[in-house]
Amino acid sequence: MTTTPTPPTAPADRTRWLALAIVMAAAFMDLVDVTIVNIAIPSIQRTEHASVGQIQWITAGYALAFAAGLITGGRLGDIHGRKRVFLVGIGGFTLASALCGFAANPEMLVASRFLQGGMAALMVPQVLSIVHATFPAHERGKVFGLFGAIVGLGAVSGPLLGALLTQWNLFGLEWRPIFLINLPVGVVAWLLGRRFITESRAPRALKLDLVGVALVTLGLLMLLYPLTRGRELGWPLWGYASMGGALVVFAGLVAYERRKAARDGSPLVELSLFRVKSFAAGIAVQTVFGVALGIFFLVWTLYMQMGLGWSPLRAGLTGVPFSLAVSTAAGLSVQQLVPRFGRKVLQAGALLMGAGVLLYLWEADHYGLSIAPWQMALPLVVMGLGMGLIVAPLTDAVLSEVPREHAGSASGLINTVQQMGNALGLGLVSVVFFGQIGDRLAPDRVGPAFVHAFQHALWYVAGIMGAIFLLMCALPKRPARHVEGAGEETPAGERASEPQLVH
Repeated sequence: MTTTPTPPTAPADRTRWLALAIVMAAAFMDLVDVTIVNIAIPSIQRTEHASVGQIQWITAGYALAFAAGLITGGRLGDIHGRKRVFLVGIGGFTLASALCGFAANPEMLVASRFLQGGMAALMVPQVLSIVHATFPAHERGKVFGLFGAIVGLGAVSGPLLGALLTQWNLFGLEWRPIFLINLPVGVVAWLLGRRFITESRAPRALKLDLVGVALVTLGLLMLLYPLTRGRELGWPLWGYASMGGALVVFAGLVAYERRKAARDGSPLVELSLFRVKSFAAGIAVQTVFGVALGIFFLVWTLYMQMGLGWSPLRAGLTGVPFSLAVSTAAGLSVQQLVPRFGRKVLQAGALLMGAGVLLYLWEADHYGLSIAPWQMALPLVVMGLGMGLIVAPLTDAVLSEVPREHAGSASGLINTVQQMGNALGLGLVSVVFFGQIGDRLAPDRVGPAFVHAFQHALWYVAGIMGAIFLLMCALPKRPARHVEGAGEETPAGERASEPQLVH
């Protein structure tokens, strides 16, 4: 005679909503931290005399560590408890923020950003897992709607907050408050999280593929390090050898993951997913889209502040129309457009974003150094509308034809490759942007050189958007939406319907 375990009852209303507020604060802190740094990069370079490579690693290091650790962070939460891993993640993220804020030199800042990205990889996957375990299925729609609002708010407030904190130069700390502001939020969230978050684990035992994580990280480092440092070092032979060796490492990863799947069924990457045409195309779309975003946002910030000589606040305010357009289009695409027009909405988004990039390119050339923020508004709104049409429904489109038992692995992989693409795009900035700027420029040549380099980088972004449009042809015409709560409760690693936190 067997006994069926009784499922835990839902926590009391007050406790549940307090737990939601805590994990939302953590998600908001992570989202803002990504956007807040870009606006402060010129200030960091000026005050700390950071090299071009160090500037790239301040942003790419976070993205790389975050990408490499995302799946591992989710697995650790499933195995050891989501509350426990969340508390470790938010505690480590807060500590890393302090190290960033008090960094004595650019090298320490880069190392602290790697640590911060790794801690975010522990923290962020637990956010939606905790929501899934805490709220019954019929309430999750409302909760995920709140998450959408938080994502939109983070996109709008990050650049503005970064601009204000940098412009105010609080206590003479220059850019450092953009990291130190995380300290009180992180400490309060950690203390409240200990008390109000309910512990949960996966219903079945999972194993951690550490070798897979090591191979992914090694391959990415071998690819990104030469791209980031190559121009400064004169493109040495070892750099090309390293990039070629990265392909060998990735081939080894595929071979190892196949053996791992056959041996114990717990690979880091579920390779059978790539037999699904729409998923393989969707992964390509996410990766390439991440490359485009990685290039554009860093280059855009450098163009406005170092090329045009704008203050951080002026640059931050210039980005508001873009953020508002993204939020507006994201809501419309999921609720009204995709159910009626399917894949065409995503393709329209790629074309719109590409058109906005080309319009921006024309304006940068036409107005030169005299361009005003209001003149940038139109291309930014067009780009933002296009991006909003893509980011919100893309995950559902990619997952539409994935077997439900592999949906969790697929979701984690989608978010991971988007971050990897972002890190790759940041690495390519050295080639597509800084490669167009001379090493020793006279003061009167800095502005024109940055404008020219910005235009050069935008051609790459426009080309990437064209490639994304073509890749989207392999997505299903009518993406099916996975219904939350349908069927049996699945392990945390196998949730199809949870939205991804996009950086």
